[in-house]
Parts: sequence; structure tokens; C-alpha cells
Amino acid sequence: MLDKVVIANRGEIALRILRACKEMGIKTVAVYSKADRDLLHVRLADQAVCIGPAASKDSYLNIPALISAAEVTDAQGIHPGYGFLAENADFAEAVEKSGFTFIGPRAESIRLMGNKVSAIEAMKKAGVPTVPGSDGPVTEETAVAVAKRIGLPVIIKAASGGGGRGMRVVHQESEVLSALSITRSEAGAAFGDDTVYMEKFLQHPRHVEIQVIGDGEGKAIHLGDRDCSLQRRHQKVVEEAPAPGIPEHSRQAVYAACIKACELMKYRGAGTFEFLYEDENFYFIEMNTRVQVEHPVTEMITGVDIIQEQLRVASGLGLSVTQDDIVIRGHAIECRINAEDPKTFMPCPGKVNYYHAPGGPGIRMDSHLYSGYSVPPNYDSLIGKLIAFGPTREIALQRTRNALDEIVIDGIRSNIALHRDVILKDPGFIAGGVDIHHLEKKLGLS
Repeated sequence: MLDKVVIANRGEIALRILRACKEMGIKTVAVYSKADRDLLHVRLADQAVCIGPAASKDSYLNIPALISAAEVTDAQGIHPGYGFLAENADFAEAVEKSGFTFIGPRAESIRLMGNKVSAIEAMKKAGVPTVPGSDGPVTEETAVAVAKRIGLPVIIKAASGGGGRGMRVVHQESEVLSALSITRSEAGAAFGDDTVYMEKFLQHPRHVEIQVIGDGEGKAIHLGDRDCSLQRRHQKVVEEAPAPGIPEHSRQAVYAACIKACELMKYRGAGTFEFLYEDENFYFIEMNTRVQVEHPVTEMITGVDIIQEQLRVASGLGLSVTQDDIVIRGHAIECRINAEDPKTFMPCPGKVNYYHAPGGPGIRMDSHLYSGYSVPPNYDSLIGKLIAFGPTREIALQRTRNALDEIVIDGIRSNIALHRDVILKDPGFIAGGVDIHHLEKKLGLS
């Protein structure tokens, strides 16, 4: 087992990793920017190293600084969490070349799945269902013909995109070339790669994803599925597991395809296959080669600690469970709690005068908040994740409502009211199975 790990992240995920390490007897090194010296995990870690100023590019995205932190503390491994450098193949490669263990997939897996075009080709070879689309990148010379073959409407996407950026829907043939030009410009500016591809635009899909873990030697398991359809501008707001209303034969078929894909690439660690789901069909859109923000709902229904499995695999110990050990029980719902105005969605950093976490049966709160903590303006507005588990979806929903009534975050604005007064009272969400456009329509954003 690894003896000491650098946590190359911040906020709630850094605290989550720290707790997993402590449970396994692994020493921890917190890295932090000058704006983050008061983070809770920095106070709790065995060692802490300041890696630079507040700006992410000078701290959490500074590869030499992160590797230096591992060197000066005699750490053995580096856990990237999610966001920042978690899916950066160059970082993974630099970590391993420097003699440390990267607690995540191999660099070649990250590169393969990080480019949407190569990822789709790899999935086709593995038998994973994909959205009808272009065979590789599209150009000015091929775009119109490809759009005609696929059938309008289509969506043009950046091959290196993510986070909802670098994509444009086209409804008319006359709009194809102008949309292509704009999307390529956006992709080049945002990702340093102006390669784009084209897919059929599904009208009312759900966003369903499959959690997998591979041992890096050709064996992999799945931990069921999650529904992440409640989104605002392509950003997830609420997630739940398992996804409601999906036929068992459809689930089992896509599980098997995902496992085959992992086995073919000898995938190492945790990963998530993301799909659009419509009319009982799954369509692969991307793979996230890291732990997901919403991993707790899967942990709640399977009893598997995904972070600890990452640490075991990185230590060369393999998985602690087999597929036969995985039994899905009950239902779990996660509400992302952000420091933002619930009406305008603008970030609202500031001092937390008083913080009270909810409790009760089946309630888990993953957050780095504490009374007196000041949320900095420099980073993502996510400040916590409220997870509720119940033996049924109905009980999980009621426990979520109860917990939202209990939580107190005084001093800054948050989106708690959006969850409590809008989402948890919405008939469509209560019934289950809403599509990815549902929340934006509810909020009048589309």
C-alpha cells in the first residue's frame, strides 16, 4: 500500500480523498494556493505545502510545483481528484516519469478518451453504442454532406471539449458552414485544438452514466448507473442512482459493453462512461477518466468506496471486490450545493458566518465548509454535496427534502432554495426520468 499521498486538489474532493487515505492508514500531503490556506483538509493533513498564488494556472495547474511538493515531502503517489489536472495526460505522464504513482488511469488511456473523435472510434471497436455521426473530424469540405447523411438537426462538437463548451446545434442545412466556423474558433481558443466532429442531435435524451473500475491488468467491474439529466447549461445540478425507469435488459447490455471497453484498453482506476439515453437506446458521448463529482450516490447504493478502490489499484493490490460482490440496494440522490445566487446563478463568494450540516438516517454531506470559513472568488462555486439514501426512491426524495430544510449556510448565498423550492417540488422530477432540457425549461432558460 502507498505510504504517503499528495492530494493535488482543493475543496470537498480534497477532504474526501484525505478521509479515505486516513481510513487506510495512508499519510496525506495537502497542497494549497495562497487563497486556500484555511481549507479544512489543509488543517487536517499530515503535511501541507503552499504551491503558489491564488490563480489556478500558478498553483493547482502548475505541474512542476505539484511534483516538487511530492519530492520535498517524500510522498509516493499523487491523487488528482476531479477538475484541474485530473484528466491531463501530460500531468499523469510527468508524475510517473518523476518516479511517483499517478492515482488514476495511464496517460495513454487519458489521451485516448480525452479526444472525442478517438474515444468514439475506440468505443465502436469495443461494441459500445454511439450516436450516429461523422467518421472522424469534419471540415468545410465535408460538413454539409455529413449533415445530410446523419439527418438534421445535428450538433457540432469540439474534439477536445468538455464542460458544455465548444458545441453548437444546427437545424438548417444553410447554417452548417457558419456553425462549423464558429465552433472551430471557439474550440481553438478554449482547448488549443480546433478539431470538431458532428453527431445526430437527439431531441429529448436523458443523461445516464455507468461507473467502472479497472485493475489495470485487463479486469474491470461496473458499479451500476446514475441519472444526471437535471442540468443547467450542460452543468449537472442533481444526480441519482440508479437511473429510474430503465429496462433491465438495456442496463445489462450497456454494462457488458463498458466492461469490454475497459478490458480492451486495460483501464486502470475509476472511470465513467457517459451516455445519452432515448427510446430505450444508449448512445456514448464521452468517458471521464477520473472520479466523478457524483460518485457518492454510487457508493451509497453499492457500499463500495470508490476512492479507496483507486488507492488499492494504484498500490498494485487490485480490486477488493468482484462483479459478483456488487449488489445494488436502495436509491440515492445528490444535490450539488453551490455558492451562487439561486436566481441569477452568479457566484457569491464570502465569509460563512454559520454552517450547520444536515443529519438523520441515510444523510451524507460532503463539504469543506465550517463556520468562519471564507469562500474565495478564485475557483468553482461548488461548496458541498448533499446525498440522501433510502430503501426506495420515494424515501430518498423525502430524506433529501428533510435535509434541505435542516442545512444552514449563513453569510453567503447558495442554491439551496433552488433544490428545496423548485427541483424537489417539480412533478416531472418526482415522477423520474426527465430529459436534459427539463430544468432549463422549468427555469425559463430555453
